[in-house]
Amino acid sequence: MEENEIIKSENLVYTKPRLMNDNPMHYCPGCSHGVIHKLIAEVVEELGLEEKTIGISPVGCAVFAYNYIDIDWIEAAHGRAPAIATAVKRLNPSKMVFTYQGDGDLAAIGTAETIHAANRGENIVIIFVNNAIYGMTGGQMAPTTLEGMPTSTCPYGRNIALNGYPLKISNLLAQLDGTCLVTRQSVQNAAAVKKAKKALKKAFENAMNGKGTSVVEFVSTCSSGWKMTPEKANKWMEENMFPFYPLGDLKNID
Repeated sequence: MEENEIIKSENLVYTKPRLMNDNPMHYCPGCSHGVIHKLIAEVVEELGLEEKTIGISPVGCAVFAYNYIDIDWIEAAHGRAPAIATAVKRLNPSKMVFTYQGDGDLAAIGTAETIHAANRGENIVIIFVNNAIYGMTGGQMAPTTLEGMPTSTCPYGRNIALNGYPLKISNLLAQLDGTCLVTRQSVQNAAAVKKAKKALKKAFENAMNGKGTSVVEFVSTCSSGWKMTPEKANKWMEENMFPFYPLGDLKNID
């Protein structure tokens, strides 16, 4: 290695994204939200969209996203983020508008808003954090809870005959003509984080280029709700969540 190359490599410093503020995060140890926040901040900054980005955060663990990323935010009622995002983007077509939602918000109370916004092809990004449980309100069964997976409202595990099947809502969204990108990612290791950032950047570019709705699902852990250590939760996710919610693109139209 040449001397100038050594100097350049020594000057590379891993730093917190400029758009991430100094507020202490309230998320539980091992939670995926903090990493996803960081990726959003990096992508917004790298695309030069700091003054154009508007995030919509509804109810759930994601509700305090506005407290950590220094962009414009709007608070939405539970499940209504895609409807709010639709209005914001149509009134401000030059803005980069995204929602940040959990599985209980997006795939339960907000199912109608999610499906119809995507079916219309609104030029927004829907960021979907799927940890298969209601993390904020006590660990109840969510639409995405796996068969046999215990929660506070199905302590013996999800029973298909009683509770129905887990909802693969991203698969449904991929079938709609209005979506241009539907992808599943994760952030449990460095390689996954790198892929997730690439997917987020593509989604943001799609929205700004008027290609339709992009959906980025993050298959995630909930150490507190699952009653596991962060290490065990990551392993459980890899062994149980990934087979049912496989990672990768479900739809990607260039």
